[in-house]
Formats: sequence, C-alpha cells, structure tokens
Amino acid sequence: MTGRVRYVPCPRCGAQVPWLPASRHRPFCSERCRTIDLGAWATERYRVASEDSDDPAEDAPADDAAR
Repeated sequence: MTGRVRYVPCPRCGAQVPWLPASRHRPFCSERCRTIDLGAWATERYRVASEDSDDPAEDAPADDAAR
C-alpha cells in the first residue's frame, strides 16, 4: 500500500484532502474550513443527539450523603 495516497472529503466544503502528515488541517482542506466548523459547534448549530429522560430524578446527580 506504499505510494498510494488516500483522499478524504473536507467536512465543510467537500474538497478532496490528501490524508498525509503534511496536510496540516486534515480532515479539513484549510484553516478557514476548520475555523468555520469550530464556530458552528461553538454557536450550537451542530448538536449531538441524546435521549432525554422524563424523570428529573434520573437527571439529578447522585447525593453521596443520602446513602
């Protein structure tokens, strides 16, 4: 497999990025795409789905003193 370069799409713009140590911003194609993506996470445009509990007792932290 030596000599073959793997390319991956930039998550932001879709440009093909060589998967090499020399590709400083991988998997992004540039600092600009990396910064735009980070900003989207910071402003909560991207979110990780989770299952919400209807029982508030399940969401509350455990109280070690009550045990």
